[in-house]
Amino acid sequence: MSLDIIAASECRFDAVALGEVMLRLDPGEGRIHTTRTFQAWEGGGEYNAIRALRRCFGLRTAIVTALADNPVGRLIEDLMLQGGVDLSYLGWAKYDGVGRQVRNGLNFTERGFGARAAAGCSDRGHSAASQMRPEDVDWAHLFGRPGHRVRWLHTGGVFAGLSDSAPAVALAAMQEAKRNGTRVSYDINYRPSLWQSAGGKDRARDVNRALLPYVDTLFGNEEDFSVALGFEVAGADEGFREISVEGFRRMMEDVVRTFPNVTTVAATLRAAHSANVNGWGAVAYHEGQFLEVPVRDIAIFDRVGGGDSFVSGLLYGCLAGKPMQWALECGVAHGALAMSTPGDTSMATLPEVLRTMRGAATRIER
Repeated sequence: MSLDIIAASECRFDAVALGEVMLRLDPGEGRIHTTRTFQAWEGGGEYNAIRALRRCFGLRTAIVTALADNPVGRLIEDLMLQGGVDLSYLGWAKYDGVGRQVRNGLNFTERGFGARAAAGCSDRGHSAASQMRPEDVDWAHLFGRPGHRVRWLHTGGVFAGLSDSAPAVALAAMQEAKRNGTRVSYDINYRPSLWQSAGGKDRARDVNRALLPYVDTLFGNEEDFSVALGFEVAGADEGFREISVEGFRRMMEDVVRTFPNVTTVAATLRAAHSANVNGWGAVAYHEGQFLEVPVRDIAIFDRVGGGDSFVSGLLYGCLAGKPMQWALECGVAHGALAMSTPGDTSMATLPEVLRTMRGAATRIER
């Protein structure tokens, strides 16, 4: 794969993510509005991908983020420490006692079942990560110091949608990464709740399009590309229930023509038959070639984080020097495994991913 990635021997980190990490509160089999107990996890769109690169794929990763320095922030830190991601670039904001100025984000998420879809309720206003400024991080030190370089930077539309200042932080990180030869990926990851009081889809499109000139690898799904980037997928119905592979191919060609710096565009294909059974596959456009992993029905335990796990699987393939078709299949397999367990973050192992890619049967492993 001709991606011109910096050699691992020249770098401290294989991959670094820029994004918010929240405390996810999960009612298990219950519902948010009726539960009496929650299980706590850590999670965040960009973080989920980088954590899986460490825990499942064994790479050296770090997160650039910020937390309010209170017991909730320290709980999130404790959960991240278990994930093994380097926290050297975790910034701590002084807590004001009640969260008037700064706080930590909470994400209440229920899994859904049958006809009842998964649902989430975020409580993340004026979080520490949303108040980050470009000057808070020594980007030149992170990306440019000899022996301390980074092979890959990953960020996305969840972080960019947190606040008016967040896009400037992402831009500073991406520009410094590009100056130092670091590959950059961006997951559009459109969340209507992030943009509804901040300019809606028009503002999302403006922000995403301003950042795309610094992106090498672009991720998204059909709604992301259409609503948050302005590239329509021909053949898709209003609710994106019908998947047009040919429509994706033409859309991806349009993206690359508009942003010729983008070498790879990858998209998950999901058809939600119910909360527990989804069609799951992916397509990619890489250096003039269109690649596909056909949609197959899979069982879902907890769909949150499936797209992030697809991202991490594909990034692992790229960083390992595998062909893009292999990387795409790795992303699909890892995403499917991640959705078979609770929580935002992957519990899969690399041998499990490889077995799934081979189509191995799900007989008990003894």
